[in-house]
Amino acid sequence: MEDELTDEQWAMIQPLIPKQIGPGKPRADDRETLDAILYVMSAGCRWENLEKTLYSHHYSTAWRRLRRWEEDGTWKKILDAFVSKGYSLGIVKMDELSIDSTTVPAKKGEGRLAMTVTSTSRGRRFMR
Repeated sequence: MEDELTDEQWAMIQPLIPKQIGPGKPRADDRETLDAILYVMSAGCRWENLEKTLYSHHYSTAWRRLRRWEEDGTWKKILDAFVSKGYSLGIVKMDELSIDSTTVPAKKGEGRLAMTVTSTSRGRRFMR
């Protein structure tokens, strides 16, 4: 599939993926699982829709790994590695970066409660 990782991308990411710790059933292949996560993110489909693709055996595994890697900082390490590589190649330039954000209004009756999510905040709530 065109959304799958290239060998070069996988070579950068593989050392950053946490290894399986302890005994137990060998876990699903990390590269295939990451490809399944990227498929859902790029296609915008539901996790259950993976059953209709070649990633069908990874639908619950992919969702769990997405969450686990989010919580343990793996995604940040991967992003930092690619940004660093981009800087070293001259592809990423600070004067050409932008940040995209989305604002979601609070539901009626909840006052002016809003949630701000940044790379360090983990979803802080505040009153406006």
